[in-house]
Amino acid sequence: MKKIAKFYKVSTENFIKAIREEFPCYTQEDVKEMYENLSLPLRATKGSAGYDFFSPFSFTLAPKETIKIPTGIRVKMEEGWVLQLFPRSGLGFKYRLQMDNTVGIIDSDYFYSKNEGHIFIKLTNDSMEDKSLEVVQGTGFAQGIFLEYGITVDDDANGVRDGGLGSTTHVNSALPHK
Repeated sequence: MKKIAKFYKVSTENFIKAIREEFPCYTQEDVKEMYENLSLPLRATKGSAGYDFFSPFSFTLAPKETIKIPTGIRVKMEEGWVLQLFPRSGLGFKYRLQMDNTVGIIDSDYFYSKNEGHIFIKLTNDSMEDKSLEVVQGTGFAQGIFLEYGITVDDDANGVRDGGLGSTTHVNSALPHK
């Protein structure tokens, strides 16, 4: 196995800000306690490919409901690798739990973003059987798998990331504009 990454917590301030923006019902003291109890992602067994991400708080997700979870986690990895995020397979099987962006992609340079590379996971309970999903604080709800990737021989990308979703989008001037 190649050892190419390490998980960290984001700063306490970053976590408090993110949780309070998404879930204003939690007090600053509640969020500090959540932060203290955060667990870094882990593999369950020697043969597991996925690192389980644990919920920082308990939540219930009714059918067709969506939730955006600030995990409190960031990851530093070697260049040439990506962390792909998926729902835990059992939750997908039982509840049709879906990632809203289908597969989460965490690039190696995201760690250095203004938001400290804070990993957010947005999920929808797409149940067709009217099943509500209940996740208890500290329970694994998503998994991340590290994959190596290649680039084209004529690649000359030299941009610098400064954020998360959409921060690296650019217009290809070779394409016709409408």
